[in-house]
Amino acid sequence: LDTRKESEVAMVNNNEPPRRVEGKYAAIVVCWLLGNGCLFSWNSMLTIEDYYVFLFPKYHPSRVLTLVYQPFAVGTLAILAYKEDKINTRLRNLFGYTLFFISTLSILVLDLVTSGKGGLGTFIGICVFSAAFGISDAHTQGGMVGDLSYMLPEFLQSFLAGAAASGALTSALRLITKAAFKNSKNGLRKGAIMFFAISTFFELICVLLYALVFPKLPIVKYYRSKAASEGSKTVSADLAAGGIQTPSGTANEDDKQLERKGNKQLLWENIDYAIDLFLVYALTLSIFPGFLSEDTGTHSLGTWYALVLIAMYNVCDLIGRYIPLLKTLKLECRKLITIAVVSRVLFVPAFYFTAKYGTQGWMIMLTSFLGLSNGYLTVCILTSAPKGYKGPEQNALGNLLVLFLLGGIFAGVTLDWLWLIGKGW
Repeated sequence: LDTRKESEVAMVNNNEPPRRVEGKYAAIVVCWLLGNGCLFSWNSMLTIEDYYVFLFPKYHPSRVLTLVYQPFAVGTLAILAYKEDKINTRLRNLFGYTLFFISTLSILVLDLVTSGKGGLGTFIGICVFSAAFGISDAHTQGGMVGDLSYMLPEFLQSFLAGAAASGALTSALRLITKAAFKNSKNGLRKGAIMFFAISTFFELICVLLYALVFPKLPIVKYYRSKAASEGSKTVSADLAAGGIQTPSGTANEDDKQLERKGNKQLLWENIDYAIDLFLVYALTLSIFPGFLSEDTGTHSLGTWYALVLIAMYNVCDLIGRYIPLLKTLKLECRKLITIAVVSRVLFVPAFYFTAKYGTQGWMIMLTSFLGLSNGYLTVCILTSAPKGYKGPEQNALGNLLVLFLLGGIFAGVTLDWLWLIGKGW
């Protein structure tokens, strides 16, 4: 696994752009917003679980919707990761963000058409849009992580922090809308409608940001040109959108420098990172959000309790993704990362006994540590793995790692059902 150390030393210093290239901080902000949009719609659906539990009390929406979402996300990304070197990255990401926008708008329209009535037909419609979110996520999350893996690590960290911020923002918005309409007639539904209206508008903003702003930033054009010079064929449309034409047929068949490692070799060299990501999200999603929504008992916070737990998880997940910005706190040793990942299995008995015997204060603290460790380890793994590879290889590796991440989420939401054993379902 350490056969690339020499090449890492030689190449890592070449990832810094010339000082004259502008747009670094603008790119960081746009990456944060695009990361936010990558999960904003899905987190919106998770965060209004109190509304869906009210509409569909017999269908376990917090668990079922996640279980519907994941097969489409994993299956789509598996295909996209396999064909990554031949896919137009610009069209892929634009399709993903546009589908997010259309699906979020459709959920809003469905609620208005049905006048907020439940029933099996409406629930099936919600499940269809949940599947669409999964397809969108596979396009945008894999595409963006792959795209940013050959740029500055700060861009990828900002994107991942934005993805976590979507959870924190949706939780905050949900608490505000729930409080705003608390005493009005149909207040739960009115809050949910306002919530999805905001989500729809934000997804439209992300479509415009990726289409019109991001490809024109000088530093982004620099890295995409660099990737194209290293043999990448996926960035040509984005370069064209930024006003740079890549000449066709520039690759010399005899030029060994343009040859890239295959997906199998990349995966084998980074199998520990891939398994670590899988385990991180399998553990997290086996607890969040299903267990936190339904299995925490009755407490003084009442219907606010699950929302507070989800909000604390999301806020701490966001904080955890910023900790690696301090180099002294960033975990880069592969063995230590694996040890930290495996040790998180202790969360399972901790949550079980806290739900059974502990007070709500202990549960809130435990949920906070779950989110903090999830965000921290995600950034440490995804920013460390691409070092030492060429642009096309970094793009491919980013897609492969996100595939394992989504696979871990799928495994987690499946394991989440084990909490229902012995509870009459």
